[in-house]
Order: sequence, then C-alpha cells, then structure tokens
Amino acid sequence: MAKTSAAVRADSLSPRDTWISIGIIGTLFFIFGFVSWVNAILIPYFKIAFTLSNFDSYLVAFAFYISYLVMSVPSSYLLKAVGFKKGMMVGFLAMAVGAYIFIPAALGRTYEVFLLGLFTLGTGLAVLQTAANPYVTVLGPKERAAQRISIMGIFNKGAGILAPIIFAAVILRVGDTDLFQQLETMGEVEKNAALDELIRRVIVPYSVVGTVLLTLGILVLFSPLPEIDTEHESPEVAEANSGKTSILQFPHLILGAVAIFLHVGTQVIAIDTVIAYANSFGIGLMEAKVFPSYTLAFTIVGYLIGISLIPKVISQVNILRICTLLGTVFTLLIVFTSGEVTLMGITSDVSIWFVVLLGLANSLVWAGIWPLALDGLGRFTKLGASVMIMGLCGNAFMPLIYGYLADLYNVRMAYWILFPCYLYLVFYAVYGHKVRRWKIA
Repeated sequence: MAKTSAAVRADSLSPRDTWISIGIIGTLFFIFGFVSWVNAILIPYFKIAFTLSNFDSYLVAFAFYISYLVMSVPSSYLLKAVGFKKGMMVGFLAMAVGAYIFIPAALGRTYEVFLLGLFTLGTGLAVLQTAANPYVTVLGPKERAAQRISIMGIFNKGAGILAPIIFAAVILRVGDTDLFQQLETMGEVEKNAALDELIRRVIVPYSVVGTVLLTLGILVLFSPLPEIDTEHESPEVAEANSGKTSILQFPHLILGAVAIFLHVGTQVIAIDTVIAYANSFGIGLMEAKVFPSYTLAFTIVGYLIGISLIPKVISQVNILRICTLLGTVFTLLIVFTSGEVTLMGITSDVSIWFVVLLGLANSLVWAGIWPLALDGLGRFTKLGASVMIMGLCGNAFMPLIYGYLADLYNVRMAYWILFPCYLYLVFYAVYGHKVRRWKIA
C-alpha cells in the first residue's frame, strides 16, 4: 500500500517534529472537546424548542455517542487503507456534513433530522478519535504516553469549559427567560412561530462550525503531520503475536475497552448529573450551573499533576491505581456523607463537592488505560484502537442507567452505579492490564 511506504517510525522523529505533531493533535483534541461538550447546552435547548420529554431530550447524547459503537471498527479499516492523515481528513469531512445537516433540520424544525446530524458528527469524531488516540500514544516513549495524553486532555476539557459558554452566548437572548415562560400560554400559530425562530438560531453557528471543520480537514491533509507506522513490531512483539489472527486474542485490550466504557460513563455522570443533584438540595439553576465547570477544572488539575509527575516521580500505572481508588472512595463519600459547607461562596451539602472531586479522580484514568491496553498490539494497533473507541458509547448508556436509578430510588442513591464501575477500574489498574491470554478452566 502506498501509505505504508510513506510511514515512519515514531522513534525516528526529531524532538521538533514530535512537538509539532503533538501541537497538531492537541488542536484535534480541542475540536473533539468543543463538539462533544456543546451537547450539554443542546440538550436543554432542544428540550424547549421541540417541547420534548426528558427521555427524548437525552437522545441528543445517545445519537451522538452511539456512533462510536457503530463506526469505530469501520474507522480502523479506513485508517488501515488510507493512513492517518487522509483518514483524519475524512473524519473532518463527515463532521462538516453533520454540522451542515443542522441547516435543513432547523428550517424544517425536525428533531429526527437533528439526530441524524448529531450521529453524522459523531461518526466523523469516531474516525478522528480512532486515529488520534493511538497516534499520540505511540508518539514518543511509551512510559510518557500518559503524560502526552494528559496534555491532550487539557485541550479537550478546556474546550469543554468554553463550548457551552460560547454556544449559549451565540444562540440565547436576554429576553429568552420570559419567552420560555410565555410559550405555555401562546396560541398554536404564535407558539410555532416563536419555536421556529428559536431553533433557527443554530443555523449560523453550525454553518460556521461546518466550514471550520471542512477547512481543518484540508489543512490536516497538507500539514507536516508525519504518517506514523503503528504496525511496526519489535522482534519480541512479533514473536508474541505470530500465532494471533484476531483482536479477541488480546485480553488486556478487551478488558481495557470495558474499562473505557465504564470510565467515560463515570465521567459523564459526574459532569451531567451534578446540577440536578445540587437542585435536589434547593440550589437554583443559576447558582448550580458552575458545578460542571468546577468538575472539569479539577480534571485539568489532574492532568497538570500527571504532566508534572509522570514518569519521573510516579509511573502511569501507579497513578491510574491512585485515581481509580480515589473514585471508589469519593463514590462512598457521596452516598454516605452529609452536612452543609460553604465553599467558593456556595453553601451546599458536602456530598456535592465529592461529585465535583470525581473530576480529579477521573482525570488520569483515560490516559492510564490507553497505553496499557494498546501495549504489544503491533499490527493490530489500529483495530485495537477502534475497539477502545467503541467503549465511548458508555457516554450513551451510563447516564440512562443513572436516570433510571434516580427515578426508582433518588438522585443520591443513584450514584451507587459508580461503585462497581470504579471497582472494575481498580481491577484493571492492578491486574487486568497484565492478562495476556484467556484462562480456560
């Protein structure tokens, strides 16, 4: 294949080329974060504009993230056929198409077409994630992989803090609070006209987003980003993999994909449920809206710790163990502790702050799992990465489970769903990543 001859070994790159590549991939992670976390504002916005139930409004997240389950394996074959750079370009083109689909969806005020646009955006993102995550994992010494992924995480979560603020500033108006209250008393014709105007506000921003994504796809194709040979195998790896014909023959990878599924689920629960949890203690929306930002801020603190300490002070596997144990402890504190505290000028139940601290516990889990799961895959790396990306559909399913438990019991007891998740993550950090063959009794 043409792309193979152009591929280079990651360890053959100069430090300058390595940092240029990290900068370009960091830009991609910023785009991932911006497009993904803007869903936090789209959910309540669509709920009003389409007069949706809570369940129907969460189809925004479901349509977006289910694409990872459907498209990740096809993405690996695409990348294997055309290489990383052309594959990334295809991913950007798909995302641009998804953004442009918002235009006819808004003009017709058709929720199903918006969901198609979100699925298409997610499809392009699945291609980009399948390319970018293994790329940054092998772009340098493997013992520093978690450090590099932490840098990517800062780009991603930084975009996550900005995206809802920017999007809300673009589409919301000063008088919208009164408009939302008046919708219930409007006649059918007047209400439809108001809702049409409301939903059509997304046309301009998503037209801009689509054009930016299209431009980025072209720029990446002609960028100095080198085509990394992720399929190179050392003699030891080649010998270990010589008899392997299926990705299922790598237990540490499969167990790692399950870990990613549970990890992203715990992360999205921590961010997406904290406002409703604060509301249950009588804290209003305008005051509670800061908690997701605090959660993301603690995540960035964790990334900075990882960049500073890995691998000179602590190994990436040990920091993974610490983070997963912290998540387990914080979950128990959410469920069992209570009492008012005043922090950051907010008087609230102390358990809310343990939800916020899950941002710290979750920060280096992704960065810790990826290099462990992809270790020793050799020529199976791209396919292995696609299996890992499939795990991102945990973002689609885990919040639904939390919501079901919250309805069945209450919003505090629903956090018990996190406990078995963190226990599994502890298992993977301590033992699961070492498993190299399935044991048959």
